[in-house]
Amino acid sequence: MSPQIITTLSLLFVASLLLLGNVLRADIVALMLMLALGLSGILTSQEAFSGFSRSAVVIMFSAFILAEGLHRSGLTERIGSFIIRLFGKGERRLIFGVMTASAVLSLFMNNIAAASLLFPSLSGVARHSKVSPSKLLIPLAFGTILGGMATLLTTTNVIVSGLLRDADLQGFTLIDFAPIGLPLALAGILFMVFVGRKLLPERSPAERHEESGEPDDLLSTYQLAERLVRAEVRKGGPLDGVTLEKSGLREKYHFNVIAIQRGRVLLPIEARFVLRSKDILLIMARPEDSLPASMMDILEILPSGKWEQDYLSTPNMKLIEAAIAPRSHLAHQTLRDIRFEQKFSARVLAVWRRGRSIRTRLADLPLEFGDGLLLQGTEKSLTLLRTEPGLILLAESAPSTRITSRGWFTTLIMILTLILAVVFPDLIAEIMLGGAVAMVLIRTLSMDQAYRAVDWRSLFLVAGMLPVGVALNKTGASAMFANGILSSFGGTGHLVLLAGFVFLTVALTQVINGAAAVTVVAPIAIIAAQQVGMEPRSVAMAVALASSMAFMSPLGHAVNVLVMGAGGYTFRDYARVGVPLTILLVVILLVILPFIMPFG
Repeated sequence: MSPQIITTLSLLFVASLLLLGNVLRADIVALMLMLALGLSGILTSQEAFSGFSRSAVVIMFSAFILAEGLHRSGLTERIGSFIIRLFGKGERRLIFGVMTASAVLSLFMNNIAAASLLFPSLSGVARHSKVSPSKLLIPLAFGTILGGMATLLTTTNVIVSGLLRDADLQGFTLIDFAPIGLPLALAGILFMVFVGRKLLPERSPAERHEESGEPDDLLSTYQLAERLVRAEVRKGGPLDGVTLEKSGLREKYHFNVIAIQRGRVLLPIEARFVLRSKDILLIMARPEDSLPASMMDILEILPSGKWEQDYLSTPNMKLIEAAIAPRSHLAHQTLRDIRFEQKFSARVLAVWRRGRSIRTRLADLPLEFGDGLLLQGTEKSLTLLRTEPGLILLAESAPSTRITSRGWFTTLIMILTLILAVVFPDLIAEIMLGGAVAMVLIRTLSMDQAYRAVDWRSLFLVAGMLPVGVALNKTGASAMFANGILSSFGGTGHLVLLAGFVFLTVALTQVINGAAAVTVVAPIAIIAAQQVGMEPRSVAMAVALASSMAFMSPLGHAVNVLVMGAGGYTFRDYARVGVPLTILLVVILLVILPFIMPFG
């Protein structure tokens, strides 16, 4: 093993640890790896930065701009809403409609963007159809992933196509994935309609509370009861006659005041509200913070009684669910930084993140993409929340959008772009960039809006990971691994070898970003295929499709994280549905690939 191979593999190992441990974001890890390969001399400067000049990167940012233009035309919302309405109100039919709509949209745009378009309307449709949102949100996420398998415009598919070109082979065209991806998508949708839906939770947290009218369901789901205490302001104590903002309850004692009752009236919680003796406070606090001995002189603990009906089920207050939207400016900010309560007149009761409920010390908790927020507010709160683009409300249908004449021109540009990309596959990057520029020229969106439409994290991730394939090939690491795999499994037959690469890619995709997984596996698979006489494009196709099977864990794909909070899902929910779905799709892939794209 040469020093260059040792250095390359060591850098890849460190990068994998950073990704597995979620120490740093995937895009910064990719850029660090790219720089390390250049500074170590493994790659020249031109090779290290070659990812930014690849047609794959041009295709990606052009696709983001085209998708944003299509969204602004109003057509995508119409398509999604129409398909959902078309399939009726039953649970099975609605799941089929949701997954079909999300799969169709993801053929033309980023998976997260497709899911975000249907997110608000989906909650309203679920409410109207009396189907739990928890039965629809994972199907929404899985539908976008399945649809993305049938098009080149998926990040991992673009990367694999670029790696084929690096190996002096023909890359994939816009429709090369469709003959295999569409049957896989259909199989995945049918699985969710007839089997997967039975494995999903029956109710989302807030929907359980609102539809059943049983507050205990909400409390048990978010584990709120164990953190809630009723206490009365003592007469003549330090809190008697003091405003809420100067009471120190939050800053000094880490208490979150949920409600204030004076007599039989619930009073609005405002910073300038003056506390009085005999006021009853509903406080949320961690067990270790719950009314320490120093607080006994100012507050008297009361029996729990039926406080849940008094405080959470009043006619003027309602529970609202929301999720942090993709590329939201709210991400990485705290509720205190945003001045959330003052801005929206709503209180955050709990945050659902990665399968667990966070209930206290929320003011200083940095928000993350995909967080589900359980809010308590009024109609005024709901009106204010609708104006915030960084939030996706999960309690209403999206407003209908009228398609203008410019919207029809935008749609025509998109159709022409896709047709030309199919007819002239060697010019796909130029054609898609031309379509994006045309949308700016007809003022569907401005250049500033076009820049904001691009998911720069995905772009830098791809640009940073593509040179890794160059390094693996240049140092001979890919050939070394290919020879090792062939010496162990080469005699077992082409199908077994292909299955090995598919299972390896699927496993890596569940724990690290799919783009990172294919960057490592695809160069090895291509060289191994060439050495045993297999068609390398077929093997590369299998690896690319396997990298999209991110169903067994919410960490496998960002769109899974997006719906996790709102659906109240846990890691177990994804595994329960995702494992049998992945096994089914892997079997179908290995069966139909030899017929559609022979590899022997």
